[in-house]
Amino acid sequence: MRSIRVDVSAATILLTEAPEPKVKDRQTGEIAKDAQSGEALMRLGVVHIDGGESSLLQVTVPESGVTDGLALGSPVTLIGLVARPWESVFNGQQRHGIAYRADAIAPAVIPVGAGA
Repeated sequence: MRSIRVDVSAATILLTEAPEPKVKDRQTGEIAKDAQSGEALMRLGVVHIDGGESSLLQVTVPESGVTDGLALGSPVTLIGLVARPWESVFNGQQRHGIAYRADAIAPAVIPVGAGA
């Protein structure tokens, strides 16, 4: 399916769940890997606030894209965020949703004087 680039330039994004390895198979504990690079993938949670509306998002990031200095509740930047619609059949029922993936996550840079 098609990937859709998400513009987060006007949004406030706060870290709500610390990055942890994304599990591919819960029974074996196998960690998900990027299909092209083979790099381990991390899963994290954020709240995306824009235009007076907020959404909780689960985002996948390659392990090398997780920057030091992340703190729960703090503003972050999602670099290269894309959304991918998905659908599948599980136990005879059709399911669908949107998967979010970013190239990297880093602490947001707050402009000097922004809080004044």
